[in-house]
Amino acid sequence: MEETNAAAPLITNDAVVLGILVVILAIIFKTSSSERTVFKKFYSVVPSLLLCYLIPSLLNSLNIISGETSALYGMASRYLLPASLVLFTISLDLKEIWKLRHKAGLMFITGTVGIVIGGPLAILIVSTFAPDVVGGAGPDAVWRGLTTIAGSWIGGGANQLAMYEIFQPSPNLFSAVIAVDVIVANIWMAVLLYGSGRSEKIDAFFKADSSAVTNLKNKIEQYRKSIMRVPSMPDLMLIAGIGFGLTGLAHFFADIIAPWIEANAPELARFSLTSGFFWLVVLATTFGMLLSTTKARNLEGAGASRVASIFLYILVATIGMQMDVTAIVSQPGLFLVGIIWISMHMLLLFIVGKLIKAPFFFLAVGSQANVGGAASAPIVAAAFHPALAPVGVLLSILGYAVGTYGAYISGILMQLVAE
Repeated sequence: MEETNAAAPLITNDAVVLGILVVILAIIFKTSSSERTVFKKFYSVVPSLLLCYLIPSLLNSLNIISGETSALYGMASRYLLPASLVLFTISLDLKEIWKLRHKAGLMFITGTVGIVIGGPLAILIVSTFAPDVVGGAGPDAVWRGLTTIAGSWIGGGANQLAMYEIFQPSPNLFSAVIAVDVIVANIWMAVLLYGSGRSEKIDAFFKADSSAVTNLKNKIEQYRKSIMRVPSMPDLMLIAGIGFGLTGLAHFFADIIAPWIEANAPELARFSLTSGFFWLVVLATTFGMLLSTTKARNLEGAGASRVASIFLYILVATIGMQMDVTAIVSQPGLFLVGIIWISMHMLLLFIVGKLIKAPFFFLAVGSQANVGGAASAPIVAAAFHPALAPVGVLLSILGYAVGTYGAYISGILMQLVAE
């Protein structure tokens, strides 16, 4: 596969890139809250969160910055994401979230099934008019590479690597499908973010009863108002200390647990239990949930979730800079397979969502918990309301558990239709 950006980017210093990304976020949030008519009209059409994602992707596509060479995504996903999960879950109302389980779980499972059958159907469709695109033999058989996308879109990176080890696609094929994976998944995430700003209209189309989601949001809001105060310096330092302190603790235990399991029970890799990132997300979320039962919950009144939102939006910007829209031109055939695949996933979600009258929130988060995993499911959930971010986290953890099985089944089906 050819490098998307052959030349070095204009800006290579990550400190400068981070400065640019945060300035972009500041401008977006300042203008989106403006009372000026021009901004009100603009943001009534384009959700602010979508811009936080798309503008960095355009800078990457224009080779001004490079998501490929930058270490910012690694920093944001390993430091800022777990810290935000801790701070978001401090004010968690587990009883209310438990009430969401039925439709949220069903939409998640629907999303998983959509990925499992979407890949084989995409191969079948493309083979009718462009068989060479989905052909190949041995390690270069396209279906082998596509199994790694199934792993990524149901569980995440660990599940993707598991599929790579099982089906052994050639390195060149794997490089090509990685581009399909990243760009198609990010385009779909952009669609969901756009839809979050239109959720009321979509809910009306589904005739959905969103009262459970609304009740959760209202209860969190009422709780926040009851404890709201002007944050003092000790408050902010305590928020930072808890967020990053427990992130450090999560890293400490993840660095012990994951290697121990890999050495003593390697068969548990199928559940992603040998993945350090899996344990990082699980531990950070668990610590936050435990804190929600203590007086630390009152830090929400000093802005714990708002600090978490800052971390999360920086992560959004670093995810955006991973996407190079010009790469679509270099592998149009494989990208067509990816787009048909994600369309099948979307179609099944819409059909089931319509049948059970599920709120769009469940569709979006159920989908992203599969396709995006723990790094982006909270982002989509928080686009509806910051209080809902933990729902995305909890569903994405379920994705890790079923990812290898679902991807393996999808891989076998793809092999059957390709040969």
